Amino acid sequence: MDHSEQNETSDKKRVTKTDILRDFQVSFFAMSRLVSFPWTFLEKDLASNKSSDLISDILKQTCLHSLCRKFPPSVRFRRLFLSELIRRQEAAGCDPLDELYDALAEVVGAEDTTECYKSYLLPSGDAVSLLESVALISEGTTGLVTWEAALYLAEWALDHRQTFTGRTVLELGSGVGLTGITICRSCRPNRFVFSDCHRGVLQKLRTNVQLNGLTDRTSPAVSVEEVDWTAATEEQLKRIGADTVIAADVVYDPDIVGSLVQLLSRILSCSSPGVLPEVLICSTIRNPETYSGFKLQLEKAGISHHVIAGPVSHVFPYSRPSAIELIRLLR
Repeated sequence: MDHSEQNETSDKKRVTKTDILRDFQVSFFAMSRLVSFPWTFLEKDLASNKSSDLISDILKQTCLHSLCRKFPPSVRFRRLFLSELIRRQEAAGCDPLDELYDALAEVVGAEDTTECYKSYLLPSGDAVSLLESVALISEGTTGLVTWEAALYLAEWALDHRQTFTGRTVLELGSGVGLTGITICRSCRPNRFVFSDCHRGVLQKLRTNVQLNGLTDRTSPAVSVEEVDWTAATEEQLKRIGADTVIAADVVYDPDIVGSLVQLLSRILSCSSPGVLPEVLICSTIRNPETYSGFKLQLEKAGISHHVIAGPVSHVFPYSRPSAIELIRLLR
């Protein structure tokens, strides 16, 4: 092998290692399931090198990273993650890494909390950091965690930024704010209105909007509003004046589907003559009967829909096999 071939092989190894470190970092800050981490690559590296260098690099990109100091994942998650690193290092017979045991010592005695931070890394290198509930259902609502459809819609937005650039965007059922904050950070809307109706969700939403440096004085101008699907008036909707309306993971309960359809009909009806807002609804289809019922009620209300197919860039870690559908509403 000549010198140029050696350099090319070395470059490929460096790229591979960089990708693996990125995968560990992205998965760690989003608190992905441990089984989804690229452990196989780490095992091969430990077996071939008998060195803890890669583990040291992983630590620097995760538990020892400045983002972890500012917005730490849950204590339990960090404890499990560090324990798994130690287990694999010891199984490979590598020399102990003091900083690894020091990091574990920090969380062994720490108290678990009901809330934690999750950070979702953007292609720009920036991060959307959110305070979320540890439990999937908290305070009687599912709106205090990020769900797959919100992640998918955020990825679609990153691939179709022109849909939001220079526009006033209304998000229904914003939850903890992942999709909206991603759009504000990356798609340059003129104005963005986050909305929900649950008091606890609105409080968490305002916290997350502020955590990410967004206010009514920033660009885009951002506000958080209570929008009750059963009580929202034409006056409120006209005041918002949305050019684009989005919602993710809002079609899950047959008891509220009717209210959602009525609101969507009101939004489409009270828009300026000849200027319909673009309405995008993204859903994880957990119950096909509920989702079919939603589409049937749309049809009865005189609202047609078009399924937006095609791949999206993989930016965030989540379960890809989930049945997720994005539709555009038409009248």
